[in-house]
Amino acid sequence: MALSSLLVLAAVASARVMDRLTAVPPGWQQSRAASPDDPIFLRVALKQQPDRVKVLDQAVLDMSTPGHPNYGLHMTRDELRSYTAPSDDAVSAVTSWLQDHAIQPTVDHDWVSFTTTVRTAAELLDTQFAWYRYSHSGRPALRTLSYSVPGRVAAHIDLVQPTTRFGNLGARRSAIFGMHPVELDGIVMPAWNAKFPAGETDPCASRITPGCLRGLYNVHYRPAAPENSKVAFASFLEEYARYDDLKVFLERLMPEAVGANFSVELVNGGLNDQESEDDSTEANLDLQYLLALSHPIPVVEYSVGGRGPLVPTAKQPRPPGDNEPYLEFLLHLAALPDRALPQTLSVSYGEEEQSVPRAYALKVCDMFKELGARGVSVLFASGDSGPGDYCVSNDANDDNANMTVFEPTFPAACPWVTSVGGTMMMTDTGADTAESGEQAAPFSSGGFSMYHDRPVWQRDAVEGYLLSLDGDGDVYAPFFHREGRGFPDVAAQSDRFVVRDGQYFTLVGGTSAAAPVVAGMVALLNAARRAQGRPPMGFLNPWLYNNSAAFRDITLGAGRGCHGRDEFGGGYARWNATGGWDPVTGLGTPLFDKLLEAVAPGTPNA
Repeated sequence: MALSSLLVLAAVASARVMDRLTAVPPGWQQSRAASPDDPIFLRVALKQQPDRVKVLDQAVLDMSTPGHPNYGLHMTRDELRSYTAPSDDAVSAVTSWLQDHAIQPTVDHDWVSFTTTVRTAAELLDTQFAWYRYSHSGRPALRTLSYSVPGRVAAHIDLVQPTTRFGNLGARRSAIFGMHPVELDGIVMPAWNAKFPAGETDPCASRITPGCLRGLYNVHYRPAAPENSKVAFASFLEEYARYDDLKVFLERLMPEAVGANFSVELVNGGLNDQESEDDSTEANLDLQYLLALSHPIPVVEYSVGGRGPLVPTAKQPRPPGDNEPYLEFLLHLAALPDRALPQTLSVSYGEEEQSVPRAYALKVCDMFKELGARGVSVLFASGDSGPGDYCVSNDANDDNANMTVFEPTFPAACPWVTSVGGTMMMTDTGADTAESGEQAAPFSSGGFSMYHDRPVWQRDAVEGYLLSLDGDGDVYAPFFHREGRGFPDVAAQSDRFVVRDGQYFTLVGGTSAAAPVVAGMVALLNAARRAQGRPPMGFLNPWLYNNSAAFRDITLGAGRGCHGRDEFGGGYARWNATGGWDPVTGLGTPLFDKLLEAVAPGTPNA
């Protein structure tokens, strides 16, 4: 046998499979083969040094835990990079491997990126690429079902993406459960004819407005120096918050904030297309209620691109990170100077955790941890599918095919973010106040992560819930990871929000509404701390579980999902709201006056 053939066989034998899908993910189908000359942009995540990662994990927990001497001592960007830097051997091994294939990569700390052709990428990763399309989005994506790297570099690599990361973000869109134009006297009325109550005494029974939320959660604090803080939200999927819609929203529902506005930061080819004919309900919802609760703190929208075609143009010389919005977004934030970061970030997008490659989910979660280390509080909507949508395993192995599993949400089940579930006003009591009127929203997602073990800061709360389960606990035991990270962490109103969108006021429901509400309150808490010369809260969860008395425990209602599965008699599975933490409303809904006193003692809630 020729020496060259022996070398090829040796290389194949030493290759390590980094990820493999047993079938095309549900909802996707191959549309055509990839051309060898198609361009492809890839990122390689280098492994961080394990001993430094352990030190960083503990440092973030220490700086986030009340009573610890290091509480609030967040890191600068450069300090953080000293913990997350890969070894010199890792950088050398991976760049040499790429250069052996005539690729000139770009190295940015623990990431290596490059553009090449499908022919070279297929040879590099011992795979075949094809164009796939999701049935609902119609967007082509260049993907593969498996990839391998040589053994000599595998020890230095966490992942190479986008490869097996198909993603359902484009299909699931945002965590909006439902919406419909407001009807008055049975007629759908244009916005300029609609009339809504305003002021602090708005009841929440029939619809949710800024005034009713401020009364519901007792939010009256206004920071004296709001310009020293910043709160942000992320928009994906070509949704753009509208200046005109915000103007009318404030005129009708929050006249004390008329003239307030927001700024836009473009990420990964994102736009600020105020003339777009596409839907912008999610972006408008996020903006209008984040601003309503955090006013007068400056608000920033991160408009994140990432679904464009993989064909370079003069204006876009390299392909965008197709369907990779989280990586591109987080890399953008990681590169920002410390003074440019927001103290609070709200995100209302997600997908089923099982649809995300494990290595990808873990890497993205670690990047949220790194934001927490720099003092950023990150909040995600928990999702709108209760225990899950269809609750079918996507593992095509014969032993697991069509197996029933609950579906935790990505990234909301990441332990380094604060997951926000949903409540709604009770409709069967006639209550129009907050004192006894909140119950779990039936769509509010929750459960237990498949990928992340339960963190120490929620161990007592979650294990107490598991011990309290009755017969349903035994019935449900085969369908979830009992040792997993429990979510959500907290909850807020999430149904019948009045949103200005286009020519109408629309009632919108979903945990997409709850996330910006809680984020707006957290922004005020961070501003109150800064006014006292204290650092922002950063990673919130250890503090939250140490201050559960600052939340109203929700004990009524349930999150429902897994409709039609035989294991549940063709009906649905449910997580009940109970005393203490539960996997539908978490610790409960905020009592802002108690939160304010706990984080910034002596600050008047006025």
